[in-house]
Amino acid sequence: MKKFILLFCLGLFTLTASAQVQTPAPSPFQKIEQKVGLTDVTLEYSRPSVKGRTIFGGLVPYGKLWRTGANANTKITFGDDVVIGGKTLKAGSYAVYTMPGAENWEVIFYSDAGNWGTPQKWDESKVAAKVKAPVYPMPDPVQTFTMTFDDLKNDSATMGIIWEKAYVGVPIKFHTDKMVTSSIESVMNGPSSNDYYSAAVYYLEAGKDINKAKMWIDKAIEMREKPAFWFHRQQSLIYAKAGDKKGAVKAAQTSLKLAQEAGNDDYIALNTKSLKEWGAM
Repeated sequence: MKKFILLFCLGLFTLTASAQVQTPAPSPFQKIEQKVGLTDVTLEYSRPSVKGRTIFGGLVPYGKLWRTGANANTKITFGDDVVIGGKTLKAGSYAVYTMPGAENWEVIFYSDAGNWGTPQKWDESKVAAKVKAPVYPMPDPVQTFTMTFDDLKNDSATMGIIWEKAYVGVPIKFHTDKMVTSSIESVMNGPSSNDYYSAAVYYLEAGKDINKAKMWIDKAIEMREKPAFWFHRQQSLIYAKAGDKKGAVKAAQTSLKLAQEAGNDDYIALNTKSLKEWGAM
């Protein structure tokens, strides 16, 4: 009986020790996903509230680096290259730091986005872009720190920062026209050499229409500016499966020659083996 009571008490203690009280976060996390033109943008930040305090010039001093929110640094992620303040930011994630002022803010995009708050040691080489943005007064105070994407257009958006009675906007430019133009040209020009190659190899490996595969691999080779030993290797296998032994041998010989010129031992061995099997060596 004593053993049972001991085990019961031990289980109760373990259950009590592992239980955790859950309460609302004082600065809730928010994640915004926005598509601008063809580019995906994600903004992650925490949202403190005024709670009767003076924010700018008080809780957030003027002229000092701020994490732009609470907890971990605010992070923005771009799916494609963008332009901010005349500088190109490569696709990827950036911390958004700010230096608030009464009339203007300095907004900084920092390539190290993994800090809790501001970096312990500032590295100027990690500053991807730095923008000076004017402060616009809000007619009514905004109680909870808020970030937005405003003035959305096909090739631009404004990242808004709002709290207390201040609004600051940072224009961001996107390469939408370049991306759309490239997409149009790609579609209008039809499949590329690599498209035909991929389709042909898939048909070969999936056991689908081998005559289509033969047509596509021929088209892929015809469209290439420079001959490639791996293209001719697949051509030899497709021709062999289609029953065209003469064409298979010719393609394998071409692949072997190109592989020897490139010094690729793997393809030299593969082509040599096939040519011996087909009685050409």
